[in-house]
Amino acid sequence: MKRLIAMGLTMLLLMGLTACSSGTSSTESNTEGTVSVSEKNELVMALSVDPDGLDPQRTTAASTFQITNNIYEPLLTVTPEGELTSALADSWTVSEDGLTITFTLRADAQFSNGNPCDADAVVASFERLKAEDSPRAGDYANIISMEAVDAQTVVFTMGTLDVAALSSFAYPWAAIVDVTVADTLTNQPVGTGPYVLEQWIPQQSLTLTRNETYPGTVNIETVEFRMMPDAASQISAFQNGELDIITVSGDQVGAFENNPDYKVIQAPANSLQLMAMNLDNEALSDVRVRQAINYAVDKDALIETVWWGYGQKIGSHYPTVLKEYVDHSEDYTYDPDRARELLAEAGYSDGLTLQMYLPQNYTAYVNAGQVIADQLEQVGIHCEITIVEWATWLSDVYTNRQYDLTVVGHTGRLDPYVLLARYDTESGENYFNYSNPEVDQLLADYQSEQDEAARTEMVQRIQEILAEEVPALYIQDPISLYVTQSDVEGFVTYPIDIYEMKNVSFAS
Repeated sequence: MKRLIAMGLTMLLLMGLTACSSGTSSTESNTEGTVSVSEKNELVMALSVDPDGLDPQRTTAASTFQITNNIYEPLLTVTPEGELTSALADSWTVSEDGLTITFTLRADAQFSNGNPCDADAVVASFERLKAEDSPRAGDYANIISMEAVDAQTVVFTMGTLDVAALSSFAYPWAAIVDVTVADTLTNQPVGTGPYVLEQWIPQQSLTLTRNETYPGTVNIETVEFRMMPDAASQISAFQNGELDIITVSGDQVGAFENNPDYKVIQAPANSLQLMAMNLDNEALSDVRVRQAINYAVDKDALIETVWWGYGQKIGSHYPTVLKEYVDHSEDYTYDPDRARELLAEAGYSDGLTLQMYLPQNYTAYVNAGQVIADQLEQVGIHCEITIVEWATWLSDVYTNRQYDLTVVGHTGRLDPYVLLARYDTESGENYFNYSNPEVDQLLADYQSEQDEAARTEMVQRIQEILAEEVPALYIQDPISLYVTQSDVEGFVTYPIDIYEMKNVSFAS
């Protein structure tokens, strides 16, 4: 595996910029906040996908949240370590029974259009988030009442105890919006965040400028997101000095390594990639066959071949960036002989045939499936591969569970329950058809356990069980790769899809 330049939960990404507009070196203060403006005061970052609008409550696209997080604020936000911290809310308390959460808002908060962002505005924003036409309505259905006690205090009451409820206030889709201009938020966003929209030319560029009413420190005056779907064009523009930050894939990063003009940054993602097994298959219902599959696959070689070595090997269903992670990556070392022994013990000394379905739209998953199939062939497991469209994969494989093996990825959330709940016997997302009474009980207990240390023990025990019973071949936590010019500081990665551009600054 290639050398990781930066790893772990916290990652300060020192990033460089060239070819930016110049200004006067200064520090400006106003009654609302402070902005530190260096000689370069415009950052240009390439994005592959145009946002599908700038209304955070009416989208599910990660590419949109990366932009809107700089315009709007949720009540809470998250640190690079995954801890909750204040955003629009200065403080919060949770009742003893866990059913009531009280937020105290930042004093004199206002939207960028001058309207007050008080408790009434927060209640109205969440009413809109919970409405039927909201794509996230189901995530907040457990909120049964919201009350603006005074201008700075808002109280949320839950119908049932849900220890993951607090984290739901930190996602970018929970941003507080001005509902009085709800009809125009898609193209004319109004928030309380550090930036406001200056210009958006669809499919070309989107420019943000500092919000004069934002009370915090903003280091860069202007941020431009330039839409460039072609990776080769991004690289060419970056090398010509037209861009400051780009993302690259493992096969592209070599062009920038060991070059003092650039910095290569690696950031573990809050996600994981695996080969799921359908335990309704008679052979795969035997844990010895599943363990044999895990012994038969050389994960290091797989990650090197498909992802050019940019991934952190895992052994259970849990991303490495989350604080509850336990390392099970070496529980099944590459051992084809042991795989053959286990297959013989399970009654498959003459081998077996399995049906592998791969999603055509995801080249890496197709390539990974083919590499895995070649390795399984060496121990007597023959895979008949069918490549299907993504819509077919969702309906036939994920929903109807008509498969034996499949390779796919899963994104994480801030709370472990959402990540692991698919392993509950009755879960509609349990496309493994996995069932374990202890896991079911741990998941049920987790939702009502208010002690964080006890919840961590539950999560780590589930990881241990999954690592032992392996309803999947757990492959890796993927690595996100950034390349920057050589003179910018303060870009930090997070366990959810957000950028905090206000924290970026240019080196002297």
